[in-house]
Amino acid sequence: RFYREMLELGWNLADLEKKKLFTFIEYTPEQVKKMLEEGGGEIEVAIEEVKAKRIVIDSISSFALLFENELVKREAALSLFELLRKWNVTTLLTLEHEPLIGMATEHISSPIEFEVDGIILLYFLRPDGSRIRSIEILKMRGVQHSKQIFGFDIGKGGVKISNKVIHFKSK
Repeated sequence: RFYREMLELGWNLADLEKKKLFTFIEYTPEQVKKMLEEGGGEIEVAIEEVKAKRIVIDSISSFALLFENELVKREAALSLFELLRKWNVTTLLTLEHEPLIGMATEHISSPIEFEVDGIILLYFLRPDGSRIRSIEILKMRGVQHSKQIFGFDIGKGGVKISNKVIHFKSK
């Protein structure tokens, strides 16, 4: 399904995989936990094989659910970040969260959010009755960035961010 959906956007991931420019690995949260215990496993092999510069982990939310104790959850997150730093790759993690528009800074509480260099929030806002995909950069270490919320589209040309600021009145 993932390959088919990306192909509809014009991204032929199967072709990129044949050229060793892309690898897709589907892991359960338990497999991610095991990978941490082993210090890399199949993911590290794949990174070395394609000489990856970037990896995406979608989503880290289910991984966090494996740990009932907050201390153990924090230690696991720190171990994951240590491993990612060792691999020297740019990493994009997705995390499912429901921040309130304009109140997002109050939600920076999980260990994952404290460790990352940047936080980009994606919304599906309804400011005027119709839904608009929107993006906000909440945190980006060492980079000056806009504090506004902008609309964006995903299509055959990739991701296009509008230069129009989205004004949303929180209730």
